[in-house]
Amino acid sequence: QVQLVESGGGLVQAGGSLRLSCAASGRTFSSYYMGWFRRAPGKEREFVARINWSDSSTYYADSVKGRFTISRDNAKNTLYLQMNSLKPQDTAVYYCAAGRYNIRYRDPEYWGQGTPVTVSS
Repeated sequence: QVQLVESGGGLVQAGGSLRLSCAASGRTFSSYYMGWFRRAPGKEREFVARINWSDSSTYYADSVKGRFTISRDNAKNTLYLQMNSLKPQDTAVYYCAAGRYNIRYRDPEYWGQGTPVTVSS
């Protein structure tokens, strides 16, 4: 059974940093795309960032480019999202996701339960 378990969310002041983690289990993700989405209150879910597990290529939404960094630890089967220079508009529930195809264009097959991030002004 595939599980994606996020952690690291919380409350932070504008300009601060947080690091989200996503522990993956239940299968090998070596050829998968993994990444992060978010859903802000009253808004639709949006893509944040993704990484190709095999070649480490990354892609970011324009809204987070230069502030967020996605990475992975093969040995720990864990995905990370380092979030710096946080803004109130980054407030959302952040979801880890994984899929065989580019999750920027295709719905991921697997989702985590989400971790809330609140950025105060």
